[in-house]
Amino acid sequence: MALDLVARQKLSSKWGWFVALGVLLVMGGGIALANLFVATVVSVYYVGAIMLVAGLLQLFHAYRVKGWQSVLYWGLAGGCYTIAGIFAFINPLLTSAVLTLIMGVALLVAGLFRIWSGFTLRPLKGWGWIALGGLVTFLAGLIILAGWPVNSLWILGLFLAIDITMQGLALIAFGVLAKA
Repeated sequence: MALDLVARQKLSSKWGWFVALGVLLVMGGGIALANLFVATVVSVYYVGAIMLVAGLLQLFHAYRVKGWQSVLYWGLAGGCYTIAGIFAFINPLLTSAVLTLIMGVALLVAGLFRIWSGFTLRPLKGWGWIALGGLVTFLAGLIILAGWPVNSLWILGLFLAIDITMQGLALIAFGVLAKA
């Protein structure tokens, strides 16, 4: 759905806020890039906090539906999430190693699926871009797994720093273009 004229005018009048947030995010990405180990620990704590809250909510849900046939599932799932969340705070280095391993395997598998998808689209124009994107994803997973577990001290922080920086650059570009 396209933005109407009034919405565009409101958006263009707020362009500075987008640029300001973008600059702050780029600065935050630079800070994270300057100390990848701390950024990795922060990302592990973030994941741990989310898992802890999700686990506690599932345990509460299991308690609320105790007469239901799937109460055991909700209780076990909530317990596992809660324990994993607590473990992230107790041992963030081991947690970062596990998360890095999972990320490497996930990128490897996703890359293989994208390569396969690209080749199944082979009669169509542009299929090579899909396959190439899959190859890049596969190689990223391979590089992560080849350096594991040593790279688990910094790889999550690197991904966080790149993501924050890219979001900041995108907001700066959006704000500048929205001004026009």
